[in-house]
Amino acid sequence: MKLSPLLLGYLSVLLLLSVPVSSSPCHFPAVVNLGDSNSDTGGLSAAFGPVRTPYGETFFRMPAGRYSDGRLIIDFIAESFGLPYLSAYLDSLGTNFRHGANFASAAATIMPQNTTLSQGGYSPFSLDVQLDEFLQFKSRSQTIYERGGVYRELMPRKEYFSRGLYTFDIGQNDITAFSFLNISANDYIPNALNEFSSVIKSIYEEGGRSFWIHNTGPLGCLSYVLLRMPLTAEQLDSAGCAIPYNQLAQQFNRMLNETVIQLRKDLPLAAIALVDIYSVKYKLISEATKYGFEQPLRVCCGYGGGEYNFDFNVRCSDTAEVNGTNVLLGKSCKDPSKSIIWDGVHYTEAANRWVFDQIKGGAFSDPPVPLSMACRREKP
Repeated sequence: MKLSPLLLGYLSVLLLLSVPVSSSPCHFPAVVNLGDSNSDTGGLSAAFGPVRTPYGETFFRMPAGRYSDGRLIIDFIAESFGLPYLSAYLDSLGTNFRHGANFASAAATIMPQNTTLSQGGYSPFSLDVQLDEFLQFKSRSQTIYERGGVYRELMPRKEYFSRGLYTFDIGQNDITAFSFLNISANDYIPNALNEFSSVIKSIYEEGGRSFWIHNTGPLGCLSYVLLRMPLTAEQLDSAGCAIPYNQLAQQFNRMLNETVIQLRKDLPLAAIALVDIYSVKYKLISEATKYGFEQPLRVCCGYGGGEYNFDFNVRCSDTAEVNGTNVLLGKSCKDPSKSIIWDGVHYTEAANRWVFDQIKGGAFSDPPVPLSMACRREKP
């Protein structure tokens, strides 16, 4: 029987990963996440002060450390496995790490930056710091677990670290870092991805075997980028997104793909899925009305009206004193479920849910493995 080129290609990917075909789903008892604000469930909020209303209004009915009106993609990932939402590692109050931990921090980058958060820069919790936090968490959690009692119920079992799913969503802030500072992408990106590769290898050495990695989204479709520098009509595509910034995101993603290919060769016992978040998010923005969304580039929680409803000086949740009364200026729109962009940087819960629904089945993954089957399967 002669096999089609498509089938041959798919089989070759399976052979490369040494993952036998199986119809049984994975059992992930825990999820460990590293990343930036796209997956931060309270890290930066715990360290530098809580996000304020109307953040969290749609699902949590209160601010919940997330830079959205509700749940993030990482929340839907946890839900899909029947696990509780991930507690931020930096949050010392009311946390439960039994089924994993979240080391992500809003404004985080892969490469450490020279500008501090207070200078309008980036989070001090860059990827290398998140790795150090994970290594400490892995060691200390087991010491605490051995105390027994309530401590045992709040800490992960030892085997969870090898059986868990390790998720990554980081890189967006690195692109703004080198582009806004006029640093060459050809110099910056290889160094960043070498650091990224080193972190994956370190977790692998600690027993991690299942990795779910998101590439970076269409940066040029976000108003904080669209309004950062003057753009000509020729620099905007048919969806209204900034071509130069999206090209940088695509360059990063191509090099990330090459990095993952090499990681699969270097780490033969790992299952590494690379998810094309860029294509999914761009599809949503460019075909918004088809999927029930309106004005895809317009910010839901913002200020100033205009095309984007975004003002660098008055962000979502910002207030001002008017006639002796504290007044909310950065307000939420009437129906966030119709919006894609929440605050000019991040997505609404409705958009996050839509993206998750597209990626969970594996259609945008390399290899094309559903999230529920993204684990390493040893040969019998």
